[in-house]
Amino acid sequence: MERDKMNVLDLFSGCGGFSQGFIDAGFNVLLGVDHDQAALKTYKYNHKESDVLEADLSQESIIEEIENKVKSNPIDVVIGGPPCQGFSLTGSRDINDTRNSLYLAVVRAVKRFQPKAFVIENVQGIATLYNGTVKQRIINTFEDMGYNVSVTDKPLLAADYGVPQMRKRMFFIGVKKGYGTFEFPKPTHTPENYVTSEQAIGDLPSRVEELGEEIDSYSSVPLSPYQEVFRGTTDVLHNHVASKHTDKVKWVISQVPEGGNHKDLPQGVGESRKFNEAWTRYHSKKPSKTIDTGHRNHFHYKYNRVPTVRENARLQSFKDDFVFKGTRTQQNRQVGNAVPPLLSFNLASALKDHLEGVAAFKTPPKDSVVN
Repeated sequence: MERDKMNVLDLFSGCGGFSQGFIDAGFNVLLGVDHDQAALKTYKYNHKESDVLEADLSQESIIEEIENKVKSNPIDVVIGGPPCQGFSLTGSRDINDTRNSLYLAVVRAVKRFQPKAFVIENVQGIATLYNGTVKQRIINTFEDMGYNVSVTDKPLLAADYGVPQMRKRMFFIGVKKGYGTFEFPKPTHTPENYVTSEQAIGDLPSRVEELGEEIDSYSSVPLSPYQEVFRGTTDVLHNHVASKHTDKVKWVISQVPEGGNHKDLPQGVGESRKFNEAWTRYHSKKPSKTIDTGHRNHFHYKYNRVPTVRENARLQSFKDDFVFKGTRTQQNRQVGNAVPPLLSFNLASALKDHLEGVAAFKTPPKDSVVN
């Protein structure tokens, strides 16, 4: 019996941004696995057809629990974004950092389930860390397991694929030998037509006079094609609650020009934060900076406050009908850690076309079979 959709296993799933892109591209995501309970609550709320498993993926025994969850369903694609602290340019650079080996959870899953393909996402620093040793180790591991591995020549820029954000990430995509070699999709956007911050979030209430509620209403019709699409199917506004700043903090933010950062502050102002991303205000006519996990270093291009969860979710290409659960801190972490669904969709669509194209080539039409 033929299946309508290919099945996906999502490791380090977080709230489900990676999964969302694959679902939108026509895949069936069977299971999301993560250790973050709040993120899994969000995942299950939004992906009702998928199951979840709260688990520590550094433990080898977890593969048995995953197998019990997916039961006899074949796994066609394994996806995952292992935590990047070990590989990060700002975190530990110890090659023996145990977090650097979390990708082995993906290795174990691929070895057990023998999918047609796998996709790994990670920070851009992984490409050059220790002169490329880590990158090559990942490639060699999967090639030895029978996969042709494609790696982006340079980090993929989310803005090149319609996401209003200058987020850069590396991707490893492997397909089983016999399924050819995967080619990354060409960009859909150029700097001339990048989706800007204003085009992404300009229709959302200002939250200048009030903080807002977890479930609220829109104050404007969509003002751009992006807003029209990314309002999704909801007619109510979720997760658009502003942070309460002191008058002093709001005054400091007001000193940062649009598109500026701490370097633009008057001498003696904002001295507590003097690193690259500190006191950064988005520019209305450009994509946003990389969304963080709620460190409160970035500010709205127009208003003197940090972005709301919904604003950051829009900048990450989550539709408004994707609702985030948990505390505000947990919600911000979920949004910042996610793979942008629109970027995931572009990769998933290209992978689906590749796998289905190869399968069609390898399987002759029924009426061509001679008895």
